[in-house]
Order: sequence, then C-alpha cells, then structure tokens
Amino acid sequence: MSPRGRASIVAAAVVAAVYAALWLSKPPPDPIRPGQAAPGFELPRLDGAAPISLAQLRGRVVLVNFWATWCKPCEQEMPAMQRLYESLAGTDFELLAVSVDQSADDVKAFRDRLALSFPILLDPAKRVSSEYQSYRYPESYLIDRDGRILSRYVGPRDWDTAAYRDRIRGLAAGGPR
Repeated sequence: MSPRGRASIVAAAVVAAVYAALWLSKPPPDPIRPGQAAPGFELPRLDGAAPISLAQLRGRVVLVNFWATWCKPCEQEMPAMQRLYESLAGTDFELLAVSVDQSADDVKAFRDRLALSFPILLDPAKRVSSEYQSYRYPESYLIDRDGRILSRYVGPRDWDTAAYRDRIRGLAAGGPR
C-alpha cells in the first residue's frame, strides 16, 4: 500500500474515532442558574470536626466559595470574607470556603497565615466544584434559606462592602431576595 493510501486510512480512522467519541459522550450539564436548587454535598472540614452538608444548613443563607491556595485573587478576597463572616455572626448566615487544593497542610498554612475562622471544607478531587461547574477560582454561590441559588459570582469580591453585607443580612433576616 502506498504512503498516501495509509495516510488516508489513518485519517479516516481518526475522523471515525472522534465522531464516535462525540456521539457516545454525555451532553454537558445545563449551566447552574439562579432559581435552581443548589447541588447537595457533604465535605470534610479542615479542622477535623464533623463534615458539613449543605442540607444541614437549610433555613440559613449560605455563601459557598470555591478557591485554592495557589490562586492570588482568592487570597486577595479572603480578608473581606473573614470580615463579612465576623460582621454577620449570630445571624442565619453561614460561609463555607471549599478548597480544591490537594494538600490539607497547604490549606492549614494558608488559613493560619490569614487568620481565617470561617469553616473551610476540603474538595481535593473537585467533585463538588465540578457539580457546581466551578472551574475558575474564586467562584461563589449565594444560596437562600430554601437551598436555591440566588447568585453566582465569578472572580474576587469585596465581600465586606455594604452592598453585599446588607443584602446577606436582609436575606438572613427573612427579607426579600
């Protein structure tokens, strides 16, 4: 067989393999949007306390933040998240920082360096991050008392500004969305 004939057979085989892979693969999930139920999860805590599940926080407003220690924008927003957490202590609000890092030791060092006291959960396999379709960090979801997504935030935020703090405080008090 000529080299040209072999190349044609190889090209046809590649096209057939790509077509088969596309035809047999599952379609991507629909994007997560406000108003949808937040995907449920249970993850271990960095501090070794009992795992936290989203279901056990039903009745509270929850901010779920996906992040990594190697992410500079994540590091930049963490102090504002800590101030938000402190300012809303004692309300029906919870902040869950979900680290996608492989090393819990790296996460502990990060937490200690920034003096963070809010719950940090571990998702090294990125199972929950993937369910939330979070691939760019930081990425956060504001979830209402009924477990529905209110907002999705891609990129860092100044979480302790009046706009975010007042909105979350109002939601935690049972106010309008």
